[in-house]
Amino acid sequence: MATVNGYTGNTPAATTPAATGSKQSAPPTKTVDSHSVLKRLQSELMGLMMGADPGISAFPEEDNIFCWKGTITGSKDTVFEGTEYRLSLTFSNDYPFKSPKVKFETCCFHPNVDLYGNICLDILQDKWSSAYDVRTILLSIQSLLGEPNISSPLNNQAAQLWSNQEEYRKMVEKLYKPLNA
Repeated sequence: MATVNGYTGNTPAATTPAATGSKQSAPPTKTVDSHSVLKRLQSELMGLMMGADPGISAFPEEDNIFCWKGTITGSKDTVFEGTEYRLSLTFSNDYPFKSPKVKFETCCFHPNVDLYGNICLDILQDKWSSAYDVRTILLSIQSLLGEPNISSPLNNQAAQLWSNQEEYRKMVEKLYKPLNA
C-alpha cells in the first residue's frame, strides 16, 4: 500500500498477475503496418469530432497521432458530477488488435483507479476487442466513474467508502484538482 494525496491504495505492482499468483497468457497479437494504424486513428479522431457524446473528448498530442489526451466529465447524478478528468491514451503499432495504454492524469479517487492513474477496466485488458475505439473507451471510463466494480478494487479505501455516497463525495471534493487550476 502507498499513500498519495491523503489516501491509501494498492500500487500497480500489487495487482499484476505475477504478484497475485494468477496465470494469464497473453492473447496472440496481430501486427499491422503503421499506415493502417494511422488511418484508423485519423478515422476515430474524425468520428469523435463529428460526434455529439456529452462529457468526452480526445485529441492527439501536438503532432503525434499515437499519443492522445482525453477528457471525461463526471455524469449527472453521480458523486463525480461537476468534475473533469484528463487521461492519456497511448497507441502501439498493434492497435486496434491491442488495447491502448490509458491512464488518468488527473488524480481520481475511485475504486478502480490506483494512485498512479492506472485503470482496472475489463475492456482495456482481457475483454479488449478490435471493434472498440477511443469513443467506446472514454464512454466506458465515464460510466465506470459512477458504477465502479468494487469487488475488484485497485484502491481499497475508495471501495470501502463507496457505500457511503455522502462521505465519498466529500473525499472526491477534497482530492479533486480542476484541470484549469
